[in-house]
Amino acid sequence: MLDPASVDEILAAYGLELIKISPGANIPASYWGEPEAGLAGRCLFAREDTPSHSLLHEMAHYICMTDARRKNLWRDARGNTEEENSVCFLQVILADYLPGLGRFRILADMEDWGYTFREGTAAAWFVGDGRSAYDWLMGADIINERGYPTWRLRTSSSSWT
Repeated sequence: MLDPASVDEILAAYGLELIKISPGANIPASYWGEPEAGLAGRCLFAREDTPSHSLLHEMAHYICMTDARRKNLWRDARGNTEEENSVCFLQVILADYLPGLGRFRILADMEDWGYTFREGTAAAWFVGDGRSAYDWLMGADIINERGYPTWRLRTSSSSWT
């Protein structure tokens, strides 16, 4: 289980709010269905059984999308392939800010869920082809040159599409 205070701190940095859903209840705005997280506006919906990778993935979608898409967000982030790869990369970076999770566990969780990458494993992708996602995140001012979060959302003025 994730440390609630740490989750809230990261969410607050990006202007997101976690809405905790009762066990067994439907998760609003879940793209994949229960128990996966849901995303609507600036609200992230999750239950106790929502996987950590799902919570981080939806959070990263919110961070990586443009302002215009963020304003009308309901369930589907509608990003392109480059943005989706960047979302995956960012969720790994953000995992390091959650005690007891970290990048190695989140990469394993991603593989267990069924993420697929051309290089075979999520870990191989992260240090290989994932470098293009790193560049995308830097270009959008979401991470800095050292790979640390800037704690800023992508804006419409970002040079990346």
